[in-house]
Amino acid sequence: MLRRSPFQHRKPFFGFSGGTYNPDVPSEPTRSQNSSHPRVLGLDVGSKRIGLAISDLLGITAQGIETIQRQNKRLDFGQLEKVIREYDVTELVVGYPLRMSGAEGIQAEKMQRFAEELRQRFELPVHLWDERLSSAQANRLLRETDMSIKRRGQVVDQMAAVLILQSWMDARAG
Repeated sequence: MLRRSPFQHRKPFFGFSGGTYNPDVPSEPTRSQNSSHPRVLGLDVGSKRIGLAISDLLGITAQGIETIQRQNKRLDFGQLEKVIREYDVTELVVGYPLRMSGAEGIQAEKMQRFAEELRQRFELPVHLWDERLSSAQANRLLRETDMSIKRRGQVVDQMAAVLILQSWMDARAG
């Protein structure tokens, strides 16, 4: 006797124009699905730009999303707030620029203050994460591509944010 698959009543995957081929699964994640998979935002903060990276819904990989051109604190935090809301972010990871010796310097102190402002403004956990050589590594990785020098300059902060966030996630996973 020939048995029917329980999926035979569904539309085939090929040629289906809907958002998903399984009508029981929504195309876009809902708010409740997002909240079960917290998103983490990684920041590579510089004096001119802030590179941003976001964790995937499973918390396994970091992906670059954009670079904020810094203007002033009010506008910078406004742009960060939009990203935090859009991705339903629950934690922030900020690159912590230690000296090669591991000692804290002036830049590290600036990031401590910046991290505290983020905590107060967004009421989210903020983690400072060692970013030594993240920009150098990002530049090295981008030099290995066919990307133009101009384009590399535009994405290096985003790539550094990806490296910072990925390193933090890997360490947390254990």
